[in-house]
Amino acid sequence: MNLALHDELPGPGRVLVWFNDPLNWWGPGGLVADARQHIVYTLVIVALAAVIALPAGLVIGHTGRGTLLVAGLANGLRAIPALGLLILLVVVLSPHIHVQGGVPGVLAPGSIPYFVPAALVLVLTAVPQILTSTYAGIQALDPTVRDAARGCGMTSLQVILKVELPTAAPLIISGIRSATLQVIATLTVAAYAPLVGGLGRLIVDGQQDLADPRYGYPAMLAAGITVAVLAIAADALLALAQRKTTSPGLAPTGLLRTPQPRPHRVPSHTSATSKELT
Repeated sequence: MNLALHDELPGPGRVLVWFNDPLNWWGPGGLVADARQHIVYTLVIVALAAVIALPAGLVIGHTGRGTLLVAGLANGLRAIPALGLLILLVVVLSPHIHVQGGVPGVLAPGSIPYFVPAALVLVLTAVPQILTSTYAGIQALDPTVRDAARGCGMTSLQVILKVELPTAAPLIISGIRSATLQVIATLTVAAYAPLVGGLGRLIVDGQQDLADPRYGYPAMLAAGITVAVLAIAADALLALAQRKTTSPGLAPTGLLRTPQPRPHRVPSHTSATSKELT
């Protein structure tokens, strides 16, 4: 970190100047390229976490076996320090990965040995939310509904896919929503690994010279604001998906309109008889 005593740290107002400069937006190290990498990394990591956690959560929720073990494991994974584990895996795993290629626009050449440990750390961070929400959603199903499905001749797989999974879908998406937000925020730590991009690259590189008006503190603050915007946008999209997948029969009582009782109509012959009596 290079900050001379006679240099002053640029104020937050300098961020507006930084955003207004097109040179900071475009190019290989621009904000757009870093944001694109951040989004691609997030999608890949959440997808990998879902591939691991969804089947495990469905099986555990359906059978009811291993719930205590998985709950303890999930809580333990939540307590892992991401930066410390990243540094450990970079030291242990990266020397044994000899892939020198890359993915244009996403992974720089030679970055795969360092991206793999970062992705592993973030997958371990995302798995607990998806896993716990999946088996909790399956276990919340009324046992009589599950028994009725079996009474109709459904196999265990059919019960999971046609009864339990659609019922638990809102809670599962809620877990994916939480995991996505955590990955977007924690992904900035991955830039501490060499050659790994994303918005964290602006934050990590900016620490080298905080007084630099282009690459220092203003770039760090701009990257943090962009991460927050991405998190808000992802949360809004997943909240909409969660709402669309919620069956009206599973919606909270306050969201459904209570049907009004229809007025009772007195038959015409009854009215005529009452008039004759009067």
